[in-house]
Amino acid sequence: MKMKFLLSVTFAFTILFTKATDDKNNITALLKAVTVYKSGAEMQHQFSATLKQGNNEIWVNGISNNIDINSIQLKTPSGVTVMGIEFSNNYLIPVEKSTRIKMLEDSLQIIDKEKEKINISITNTTDLMEVLKANRDIKGTQTGLSVTELMKLMEYYKTKQLELQNDLSAFTDKKKKLDVQYNRIKSQIAEDDKKNTTTSGRLIIQFNTAIAGKYDFSFSYISPNAYWVPFYDVKMESITAPLKIIYRAKVFQTTGIDWKQIKLSLSNSVPSQWGNAPQIQSWYLGYINPVHAMNKTLVSARAYSANTLSEAAIANYDIKEKKLDASISQPIYVVNGSIMDEQEFQKISPSAIKKMEVLKGATATNIYGARATAGAIVVTLKDGLEDYVSVSDNTLNLSFDIDLPYDVPTNGKAQTATLQTIDAPALYKNYSIPKLDQDAYLLAVIPNWEKLNLLPGDANIIVEGTYVGKSFIDPNATTDSLNLTLGKDKRIIVKRDKIIDYSSVKFLGNNKVQKFTYEITVKNTKKETISLLLKDQYPLSTNKEIEVELLDANNADVDKDSGILNWQLTLAAGESKKIRFTYTVKYPKDKTLNL
Repeated sequence: MKMKFLLSVTFAFTILFTKATDDKNNITALLKAVTVYKSGAEMQHQFSATLKQGNNEIWVNGISNNIDINSIQLKTPSGVTVMGIEFSNNYLIPVEKSTRIKMLEDSLQIIDKEKEKINISITNTTDLMEVLKANRDIKGTQTGLSVTELMKLMEYYKTKQLELQNDLSAFTDKKKKLDVQYNRIKSQIAEDDKKNTTTSGRLIIQFNTAIAGKYDFSFSYISPNAYWVPFYDVKMESITAPLKIIYRAKVFQTTGIDWKQIKLSLSNSVPSQWGNAPQIQSWYLGYINPVHAMNKTLVSARAYSANTLSEAAIANYDIKEKKLDASISQPIYVVNGSIMDEQEFQKISPSAIKKMEVLKGATATNIYGARATAGAIVVTLKDGLEDYVSVSDNTLNLSFDIDLPYDVPTNGKAQTATLQTIDAPALYKNYSIPKLDQDAYLLAVIPNWEKLNLLPGDANIIVEGTYVGKSFIDPNATTDSLNLTLGKDKRIIVKRDKIIDYSSVKFLGNNKVQKFTYEITVKNTKKETISLLLKDQYPLSTNKEIEVELLDANNADVDKDSGILNWQLTLAAGESKKIRFTYTVKYPKDKTLNL
């Protein structure tokens, strides 16, 4: 009885709430464009409303369920004044299921019906086996059966029992397969249904209108529930070809509404920033607790947080209203090398055109013959998503505008977009530090890299068509060139050994003098000449009791401040070279050094 009362109250409340909302001017806003930042997204909506003269209150639905209320920007026509804006969540919206989830749920219903049929068949077969067993026991107690009749009866029981057992086994196996399929579909539904759509955002806006009528509005706001991450595919075809960098992006969003057929832009800025420019303060020295400092270091996490298409003229170019002069009254249309009639050409969207060129007179007839006497309009269509992306280098940020309708569901899963394909001139060289890693690495040195509009991100490295691993592009550098590691070069052999015969230990009074000699062997097994930067080091001392002397650097470029030795080697095909260097360390004999 109590449950019925609660249900009645709930139903009555729903009716009253629905009636109350019906009295309001309820409107669903249309999402038109989204600018995704490194953290957050600016969402732009449009709606129309019929307002009466005087005060009006409208409820605008269909917006994100998590927004920065301070970021709301509302554009109103003349004669309409905004009195106030309030944001709230609507918890009574019906959750709209996608076509895919509906299809999967239909499959579950079909499997349930099939499993029900199998369960009935298993029950019937089991009952038949029980009947057969009971009947066999009754026959076994009867007398007067001949041996022949008894043998026939036994053969019948044997055949029938085997038939029923086979049927039962087949039904059981089929049920197990259906259970596996059922669980997989359930898991897929759970995966596809990870959407933040249980609530919807709503704006309650109060207007004052001088003249009654229908008005168009647009507004925007920032939602924190979206972001994008850059990543790259770096392809090297040969050491004589430019490095191909394919700039990609992963877009994530859980704003509570699906982005359907919207204009998408990606920006490297961060909205809703807080605070003023920093000011330097006095710095006072004091003692620190080394244990506390070490613990703080351990818990600290390491954070890290062209071919630009100029299409302004094409975007505003209306093909249908393009007027040709009198000498080109009936031109031919050549699209991607194929000739088509004007009617078919008019069906092409202007946004799909990458390049358009008008040929006249002899220029047209020399290429396309007499049919181009009236001229030719040669059109190249965009090919690939990167052709629809334009780059805007603004004062405070860099943005990529995608000139295609885009879909991004609110499920938090990555949606991948290709932004640019860059052919970057690069100098290829090899690099090795055998003290740390006895492998040679292939590096691509890119000059003028700041013009490539790169952002920090992971890079998939593909060398001569083979995926070799991952690297990281970090453009936050002040160097003149950007170094990209393309992987280990196994065709260069590097070996570092300590030469015992040239190393020694001596005692001079209260001091010990140790002499170290290392030899590095490098062999080029390639068919072409290579350039190799080889690095090693000798230790440095900050204690007056410890003296270090570099005896032989073997013509290395020595950095005395860091103790790093650099050799720039050139090795012909099949050539080997040996590099040997020696240093001594003198220190008190009663001490132990980390040598």
